[in-house]
Amino acid sequence: MSTEDTANSNENLDKKEKQAKNKNLWKLIIILVILITTLVFSTIFALLNLGKNTIAKGVTIKGIDVSNLTIEEATNKINEAVNVELLLGMRLVYGEEYTVDFDANQVQYSYDVAEAVKEAYSIGKSENIILNNYILLGSVFFGKNVDVKTSYNEESLNGIVEDVSAKVPGLVVQASYNMEGDQLIINNGKAGIVVKKDKLKEDILHNMKERDALKIMQDSQEQVVQIQVENVSPDPIDLQKIYIEIHKEPKDAYFVLEPFQLFPEENGVDFAITMEEANAIIQAENTEEYVIPLKLTPAAKTIDDIGTEAFPYLVSSFSTKYDASNTNRSGNLKLAANKINGTVLMPGEEFSFNEIVGKRTIEEGYRNAKIYENGQVVDGLAGGICQISSTLYNAVLLANLEVTERRNHSFTSTYVPAGRDATVVYGTQDFKFKNSRTYPIKIAANVANGIAEFKIHGIKEEVEYEIKIIPVTTQTIPYQTEYVQDATLTPGKQVVKQAGHSGCKVTTYIEKRLGGAVVSKNVLSNDTYNAMKTIVNVGPSIPTVAEPVPEATPEPAPAPTVEQPSSVPSAEPAPTPPQDPAIGQTPQV
Repeated sequence: MSTEDTANSNENLDKKEKQAKNKNLWKLIIILVILITTLVFSTIFALLNLGKNTIAKGVTIKGIDVSNLTIEEATNKINEAVNVELLLGMRLVYGEEYTVDFDANQVQYSYDVAEAVKEAYSIGKSENIILNNYILLGSVFFGKNVDVKTSYNEESLNGIVEDVSAKVPGLVVQASYNMEGDQLIINNGKAGIVVKKDKLKEDILHNMKERDALKIMQDSQEQVVQIQVENVSPDPIDLQKIYIEIHKEPKDAYFVLEPFQLFPEENGVDFAITMEEANAIIQAENTEEYVIPLKLTPAAKTIDDIGTEAFPYLVSSFSTKYDASNTNRSGNLKLAANKINGTVLMPGEEFSFNEIVGKRTIEEGYRNAKIYENGQVVDGLAGGICQISSTLYNAVLLANLEVTERRNHSFTSTYVPAGRDATVVYGTQDFKFKNSRTYPIKIAANVANGIAEFKIHGIKEEVEYEIKIIPVTTQTIPYQTEYVQDATLTPGKQVVKQAGHSGCKVTTYIEKRLGGAVVSKNVLSNDTYNAMKTIVNVGPSIPTVAEPVPEATPEPAPAPTVEQPSSVPSAEPAPTPPQDPAIGQTPQV
């Protein structure tokens, strides 16, 4: 190649390099112009947004668009949505055997709407303009959602979960024991289920949190939460542990005055056989009940020997009425009350109804009386016992003692208002409380002349509150009527077999007063009582006449006949549950 050609080639390369550099320079200039323009406009946009009294575009709260709304407008819009979510009912279900309705108000579930709206309003309104640019552009193109913080009453939710966990059918029964005279009765456990409490609580909260107002308005059906359970076996009988718990040497009762202290007697308790012999009884066969003989050594001096000077102050009293003419039921009340009468509890000591009263059997003298079973009033052994536990429960509440275990009935009772009852079933449901006072207390029970009464005696303390128990019915559950064909009745005749009454939901408050002024008012319990259906037996249908006679005047159908219960209900201070006047009265159960 000649020198001239080489020069021309170099000149062409220089031109191409200059052109490429110029092209890249223009690209850079264009990019800078775009960035500067975007920055200027977004800055202007951010500055304009700072002066606006509305929420930025693209912002949502709980998925609901609140763009360009004022704080007040956004607050109203979100409140309307969360109210829809809160009002939707929930039903907790275990198969087809157990259901219970749940209401968000029962746990004071709420949304912090004000805080969420405040956060939404602040988007793009910080002092950092550059940061505002990015945030506002992001909300416009990608959206910006603000969650609403929720809160609830942990104690109330735990209480509901515990209540459900104690009422589902088929629960595991742990081994238990009680002493009857000079015998230790050990009841074997039974395999069953336990509710997964943490899972139930988690599912309830998840259901509440995931609710969508827009979807609910389209389909407002009640939400269903399945109660998850697991099958478990009872713990094996630990005889050594039982022995340690019951064994004691005899101690005489005594008290001292300064400071006042009362020490009740303690009878000595020991196995009447060796531990090896006792273990052999347990291991001999798999049975429902084992009996271990006991050696009892009575104390030389009891609290009764000390006298009433140890309990000079009447802490509380409560009474209910019963039908004294119903001898079976009255006898059951007296047997249970006599077991409790004279019981002394030291400070911090816990009372167990089932432990004190013991197993209710024919051998103990209990008889059949009215009870609730499978939604009906039927005869059952030891009927009426729950009137004793409920009467004592009210005396305990009025004494301001700490209740540690209590369940309401499935249906309302006639002797106390709804929300003030305490049901007991030996081996499964107990009524327990602690002596939370500074000094010992003594329980006096008396059942006579149609009045069941409990009095709690003790020592007057520096502060004695006036206690008010206030049940509030929050919902009434209407009852239904079931008609049952009865071939023994004449055609067309109707007989009311069972009187129905409405159910209800009740929130009970305990109010403490001092010198007439209210010191505190707290929720004591949230109880649900099922409606009791009316059962009417109906005779066969009257056959149709093939050729009606014009002159015949049809006779009116006979009026329903009411089967009157064997006892007339009585209650103090509550009336009997609501019922159809044509049906009659509800028997005491």
